[in-house]
Amino acid sequence: MNSPAQTISRDWLDWPFFEPHHRVTCDALDRFVAQGGVQAVDHRDIDGACRKLVRALGAAGLLDCAVAAPDGDVTSIDSRSICLSRETLAYADGLADFAFAMQGLGSGAIALAGSSELRHAVLPKVRSGEWLAAFALSEQGAGSDVAAMTCAAREDGDSYVLNGEKTWISNGGIADVYTLFARTGEAPGARGISAFVVFPDDPGFSVAERIDIVAPHPLATLRLDNCRIPNSRRLGAPGGGFKIAMQTLDIFRASVAAAALGFARRALEEARLHAQTRRMFGATLADLQLTQAALGDMATETDAAALLTYRAAWRRDVQKLPTTREAAMAKLAATETAQQVVDRAVQMFGGRGVRKGEIVESLYREVRALRIYEGATEVQKLIVARELLKPR
Repeated sequence: MNSPAQTISRDWLDWPFFEPHHRVTCDALDRFVAQGGVQAVDHRDIDGACRKLVRALGAAGLLDCAVAAPDGDVTSIDSRSICLSRETLAYADGLADFAFAMQGLGSGAIALAGSSELRHAVLPKVRSGEWLAAFALSEQGAGSDVAAMTCAAREDGDSYVLNGEKTWISNGGIADVYTLFARTGEAPGARGISAFVVFPDDPGFSVAERIDIVAPHPLATLRLDNCRIPNSRRLGAPGGGFKIAMQTLDIFRASVAAAALGFARRALEEARLHAQTRRMFGATLADLQLTQAALGDMATETDAAALLTYRAAWRRDVQKLPTTREAAMAKLAATETAQQVVDRAVQMFGGRGVRKGEIVESLYREVRALRIYEGATEVQKLIVARELLKPR
């Protein structure tokens, strides 16, 4: 996305959620954007753009806050830094945010539960941007209901044999390493799922279909047909895959809200600039009270979502407390708010707002998926209610 509003303003870094090192992180992100780390990529080639973005992010050291070092502690990853990174990158370009986020999500389970050999083989390459990572959890009938997973892994001597399909897999078809979850049957439901590391050159692994969506990102359906991998590539204990998946998602879930904030803030800034320059009825659009009311709503709702987002990240980083409820609230509020803010911006632009190539048109397509992936809005409401109703 290109426009005069490429640089994000960060008055909220003065909030008590942040520390001096977060400003350093933001300065590095701003330099990356200002020096063409995003704009230099040809977005007409989505696969190539993702590879270039990941390499550029790695070369700039910006993946270090999302991808653990091979001897590091993934649980010490700073959620606020990840959120600030995603907010900044989403503000500049949706694909840059996607590329950054997938490196952390795709490697998180390896950092959490991988052997020392796996960690040293995979994490440095993901951290440097040499390899692209993917997180293969969803299936056609097992999205929000992970326990309905049917992709299976059968132990056979010193190997596992995997059969089934995974779909809606981000970086599917271009990733160099996949964290993949399959049913191993130790117990019914979620307790019978294990996690594995799969490489695209493993025999029996194939890309069944590439998936096109409203905002182009690399997505695919993966097929496993008697795909044999060594049992040393299982992550954690047999049947422990669901716990590993949830631990990984818990680290990064609040950052989905931060990406939504980036889209909302960009839409608000584009709307503000447009309103102040668009002549109408002998004045500017910004002189009209209806416009002022809309901008007031957009700004207030965005800051409210930001407070929920950074509360969740701060609670995890500083208080070291569970953030199941807080992260769900943040994702729910931020993604729904971003959709509304972007929609208002499109409306304010009028006919220009739906013209292909306009920033707000691109934002309209980018923001929609955030209300679905990593737990749809409806699921977040259930999580909040479930936590609320627990005995205290």
